[in-house]
Amino acid sequence: MPMIDIQPVLEFLRCRTPAAWLDRAVTDRQALLLDHASLELKAAQQAQRLLWKYGAAASDARLGLSDEFRARLLQKMSRLAREELRHFERVVALLQKRGQTYSAVSASRYAAGLHELVRRPEPAALVDILLVGAVIEARSCERFYSLRPLLKAVDPELAEFYGSLLQSEARHFEDYLALARCLAAPDLTDRLDRFLARDAELIQSPDTQLRFHSGVPADPER
Repeated sequence: MPMIDIQPVLEFLRCRTPAAWLDRAVTDRQALLLDHASLELKAAQQAQRLLWKYGAAASDARLGLSDEFRARLLQKMSRLAREELRHFERVVALLQKRGQTYSAVSASRYAAGLHELVRRPEPAALVDILLVGAVIEARSCERFYSLRPLLKAVDPELAEFYGSLLQSEARHFEDYLALARCLAAPDLTDRLDRFLARDAELIQSPDTQLRFHSGVPADPER
């Protein structure tokens, strides 16, 4: 497997995944895989929504999107949607191989917590949605990277699988960020600071359910 440079991802995020989450994830891999499958499907759906709203059907002059930007969005999001669906298929196949049936699980508060910060007016809303996509993809990449060495001893198959996803997840982060910069390069620092701070807050605060993007595991009785 080729070496993947994820240093840009690690430098982008404000914090690494807490050790307590990693320990729980390694021991509860069924819950992790079920949520992972749902996230891949949601990621594909989100890319398709962006295609329809801002690419293929973006006729609203108030958005002010150039033909060049729309062409880039169509190319990046169509590729991303295909890759996320392939990842979904691979996770479902891995679940089936392990005698598990895929079923959707309740979502963590992570994505909703990030989307709470998205502005309403356009095109500011699109800028924020793209930044949320970049943060989510970066966090996914960081978690694959952090889990892989811990899984090698207990589940080498899953460790190899997560390693195989690193390159595409790192590219997805870069694609979302590049599209956002096309729209609002001078204004991104403040918006990124807000989303990265929220990511760190959500990742480091307690969660009673294990999900791929959940925070520090907490006793549900507390």
